Amino acid sequence: MDTMRDRFAPVVTQLLDEDPRVAVVLAEIGTDGFTEARRRHPERVINVGIREQLLVGAGAGLALTGLRPVVHTFASFLVERPFEQVKLDLGHQDVGAVLVSASASFDWPAGGYTHMAPGDVALLDTLDGWTVHVPGHPDEAETLLRHAIAAGDDKVYVRLSVQSNAQALPVDGAHFITVREGRAGVVLAVGPMLDAVLDATEGLDVTVLYATTVRPFDTAALRRASEAAGTDVVLVEPYLAGTSTAFAGDALVDVPHRVLGLGVGRRELRRYGQVDEHLTAHGLDAGSLRERISGFLGASVRQ
Repeated sequence: MDTMRDRFAPVVTQLLDEDPRVAVVLAEIGTDGFTEARRRHPERVINVGIREQLLVGAGAGLALTGLRPVVHTFASFLVERPFEQVKLDLGHQDVGAVLVSASASFDWPAGGYTHMAPGDVALLDTLDGWTVHVPGHPDEAETLLRHAIAAGDDKVYVRLSVQSNAQALPVDGAHFITVREGRAGVVLAVGPMLDAVLDATEGLDVTVLYATTVRPFDTAALRRASEAAGTDVVLVEPYLAGTSTAFAGDALVDVPHRVLGLGVGRRELRRYGQVDEHLTAHGLDAGSLRERISGFLGASVRQ
């Protein structure tokens, strides 16, 4: 199966052919996927070299001219390194772009901590007005990329990963999906965490929600789920643990509730190993998730 990033260049190349507003801005990373597109559209496929602040600034400049820029590199170089440009060139100037990242929290362990970005979504949460998509399968990535590029002049972040669920679900770029229904708690799985969550909650009396669009947070879906399953909520996110706990709390602010945020820990793991080893070390494998989820929800969760 191809990866989300494998799907990225062909989809955007097709949109470059179809929509004269679409432009692509790269910083060396990912240029090979756009060789033919650059030949056909040299004025709308731009490589700024290894200059990530310029990457975002150039995207903002294109947006000011009326184009819809798609800006791509690794997450740590797209959100963290040029954060001032994301804040000012896009946010302060009130122009939109589609930021599409790769490498996620620890997709390329051999690259070391410079190429890891577990805090990317939390960092964007300090800014106003961003839509954040976290697909869990290449088919979902294609759908959400198309949503993002078609979203007028909105500011959109699409977080691509090599981690993937086995099957795609029919995502719509806005709402959570109810995958399983129960009565003793709600577990919200984000993007590529779904398969592990389903394995972890097999036989447990919980509702499982699936989120591929986390900002805006689908407050209505969580409230509906809590009406039948109760207001104990576990969030399982493929980035910094606790990133969305405040949003879940706000969704249930008028009722007593408990929220547990599971995700990537803050401690840097300096023996970089493999992706699966990082998942286990952060307690995001199915066995660890089952222990943590059932421990939080208590005896009533066991059917």
